[in-house]
Amino acid sequence: MSVSEKEKDPAALREEGNTLFKAGDMQGAACCYTKALKLSEKQAESAVLYRNRSACYLKLEEYNKAEADASKALDNDPGDVKARFRRAQAFQKLGRLDQAFLDAQRCAQLEPKNKAFQDLLRQLGAQIQQKSAQLNSTDARVQQMFSLLLDASAKNSDRQKAAQNLVVLSREDAGAEQIFRNDGVKLIQKLLQSKQEDVVLSALRTLVGLCTGHQSRTMAIVNELGMEQLCAVMGSGASAVSLAACHLLQVMFEALTEGMKKEIRGKDEAILPEPSKELRSMLRHLLEMMPASNVSGPGRDSAINLLVKQVPRKSLKNPDNSLTLWVIDQGLKKILEVAGTVPELSEGPPLTDNSHMSCSVLLNKLYDDLKSDKERENFNKLCEEYVQQHFSRSGLDAKLRAIQTVSVLLQGPSDVGNRTLEMSGMIDAVISLCASEDVTHQQVAVEALIHAAGKAKRASFITANGVALLKDLYKKSENDRIRVRALVGLCKLGSAGGTDFSMKQFAEGSTLKLAKQCRKWLCNESLPPTSRRWSVEGLAYLTFDADVKEDLVEDKSALLAMCELAKSEDKTVLFAVGSTLVNCTNSYDVEKPDPQMVELAKYAKQHVPEEHPKDATSYVEKRLVKLLDAGVVSALVCMVKQESPALTEACRECIARVFLALVERQEDRGKVVAQGGGKALIPLASDNTDVGKIKAAQALAKITITNNPEIAFPGERIYETIRPLVSLLSLECTLLQNFEALMALTNLAGISERLRQKIIKEDAVPKIEGYMFEEHDLVRASSTECMCNLVLSTEVQKRYLATGSDRLKLLVLYCGEEDERLRKAASGTLAMLTAEQPEICARIPGTTTHWLEIVQALLLSEISDLRHRGVVIVQNMMQAEKSLAETLMESEALEILSVLAKGGGGMPEAVSKAAQNCLDKAVEYNIIKTRGEKENNEGNEP
Repeated sequence: MSVSEKEKDPAALREEGNTLFKAGDMQGAACCYTKALKLSEKQAESAVLYRNRSACYLKLEEYNKAEADASKALDNDPGDVKARFRRAQAFQKLGRLDQAFLDAQRCAQLEPKNKAFQDLLRQLGAQIQQKSAQLNSTDARVQQMFSLLLDASAKNSDRQKAAQNLVVLSREDAGAEQIFRNDGVKLIQKLLQSKQEDVVLSALRTLVGLCTGHQSRTMAIVNELGMEQLCAVMGSGASAVSLAACHLLQVMFEALTEGMKKEIRGKDEAILPEPSKELRSMLRHLLEMMPASNVSGPGRDSAINLLVKQVPRKSLKNPDNSLTLWVIDQGLKKILEVAGTVPELSEGPPLTDNSHMSCSVLLNKLYDDLKSDKERENFNKLCEEYVQQHFSRSGLDAKLRAIQTVSVLLQGPSDVGNRTLEMSGMIDAVISLCASEDVTHQQVAVEALIHAAGKAKRASFITANGVALLKDLYKKSENDRIRVRALVGLCKLGSAGGTDFSMKQFAEGSTLKLAKQCRKWLCNESLPPTSRRWSVEGLAYLTFDADVKEDLVEDKSALLAMCELAKSEDKTVLFAVGSTLVNCTNSYDVEKPDPQMVELAKYAKQHVPEEHPKDATSYVEKRLVKLLDAGVVSALVCMVKQESPALTEACRECIARVFLALVERQEDRGKVVAQGGGKALIPLASDNTDVGKIKAAQALAKITITNNPEIAFPGERIYETIRPLVSLLSLECTLLQNFEALMALTNLAGISERLRQKIIKEDAVPKIEGYMFEEHDLVRASSTECMCNLVLSTEVQKRYLATGSDRLKLLVLYCGEEDERLRKAASGTLAMLTAEQPEICARIPGTTTHWLEIVQALLLSEISDLRHRGVVIVQNMMQAEKSLAETLMESEALEILSVLAKGGGGMPEAVSKAAQNCLDKAVEYNIIKTRGEKENNEGNEP
């Protein structure tokens, strides 16, 4: 049957699925069954297909899908005992023990002698009893804690202890259920009104336990407590309470939006109302927090952070951006109220140093989530209306609010910022306010000028009109807050040439002078953190110049000050620190021009970019050593841990780039791991830009290759490295990245069966097989080495047992290649396979007519490892079948084995012992005789 015919025949697809299932390829089998179901018109046939696909999903640990398919099979054929058994297994894994028990009981009734059914029934009975006992003991504990908390005469210390125990209890499934059913939410509501901070924190953490992964409980809690109370707690002055409330709301959002997808939805599997009403209610209250004067600065930042995380689509593949459109419609002007607030003026809500940056990130996320020109035009129009409304008012405060809003927009959706900046009179107002005698007015105007200078569209205009003004402010202002900002403006304009050594905006030495002043302010602890942050911003631009990079890494006090600032409460410094370090480590992407194109450009008198001599590899390596000595790794680790909108994906990409540069040299990797770099790279490899994910994954690969993975990534963390490493096995990655990922996976696959199972589950095996065909010697050898470790798993061995593929043939042929590394890996894999799956031995002669020559070449190899692998393969083949032993003994292999069995001459004992085993087996089969037997036979002749 041709491939096209097979694709149209459900029976053929089902057979193919069965073959793939037996070979351990569950994804492939499920895919075949799915195709067959689309074509199947017979009810009985569909029932079998659903049942088979259910078995695949059980193996893939997708238990909700397994239960759904088994139920569909039973709908078509209620007497299908296999489908009922599979549904019972799925129910058991989902924690729905009562339903699992009913199905298992029915299976046992239909087939009383089936041992598997009886075993499952016993397991479920024991689990139900255990859960019942646990619920009874938990109930008593819950009642005791409630009594203590409600007893006004109880000691405060006892009540606090009870509240903390409640938190621990809420993290257990049975405990959470008991708290919820014993009117726990009403009690927690009273605890939230307590004057004691630790009691309030305990109440919030208990709610986190109740809501985590449980949609229906979360919906009930949102409706019972009310968002007003939760937002009021988050908006309180206590930062610990505010953060705890923010975490609770984050958990609630996740439970409402993702609960339907999770396996741990709880017992309420059946009909649940759509949670959109609760979601909109939560978002509405967060938006109302924006301009509210009774909300603290940290509380407002937490609300912005939640909006950043929850509103925009997680993937642009999802066509539904209705939540973003709703937030823009209901709350854009409220967000702009925060953006336009100047803290030094009397009007406006209280802010932190991070509020404006957080607003920029939120506005940018909302704008990027829009799909059409019409939606973007509406966003622009609302922003322009808001800015115009304030700018057209009489009074300076309103104009400052408009300029401050433009400044925030320029840092976020810059296209929108540019449009508001071009409004009539805006630039003139900014430049005139730069000369104001009021420091606050000056500061707002200078910051707007700086952010405008960062946009290419405005840079040339400001270079022509603003440089003289900025220089004047820098030289003549008596206030360091203004001077440092003016300096950053000059730094931005001075770095317009980027890393191109031939494109310098200022006179020779000017950038070095600016950088020196930036370092001086950075080290001046008497300056406020915001001013010191601006000095790092200046260095982020100036470090495009290699002379500035060299001076910075030589100034250890400046490096230490920058690292300490990165760990501080001021999150707005994160991107500036990341950019500065990317420049110092040269971890930005540089496209080297084609030499022929360079010559053509010179001939045509076109500009040709030039690299600074101090950007050569030798200089970069020395800078990396100095950065490591200054403790830059601990600063990067702290930056990754920051829960702030300021830690944008662009910022994460910078950090990933720096980490990759720091682990480039093998001797530096231990130091990076020791300071927590390995742990920090794992989240960077999953939550980042596409480029950032690859950079972080490659850094993980480099560490895993040369360091002991169990030490570099202790505990469960080692399992989290596998997905990023597998992501590097892609055609979009470079061959070096493919190679390093394969090397890292080889190390991990050699550690434990659990790690091998994780690699298999990530669907890495087909990709690794693909690289075994790669033309590049190192990639081909490393993929075969990885397979050598993976064949310790039965699922991988079954792939080689499957008929209709050239997997085994490829291994046999590779055993005869010239590349020593490839031969070792292939012969090692073959030795392992023939030992674990003896039936593979009989298939070796059918792979190639040269198989015997290849085996003999291994036995004759001067390389001890290859010789050992060859002897083991022969031993396994002889033990598997007598006919194979006869074929081998009729060849030169007998003579070679005889020599190897004698040992001596530095022959490893393992080789001579295995060779002797082969000869002993031949004697056992009566293929050859021992010397004594020969002499006896000769003496008996007439």
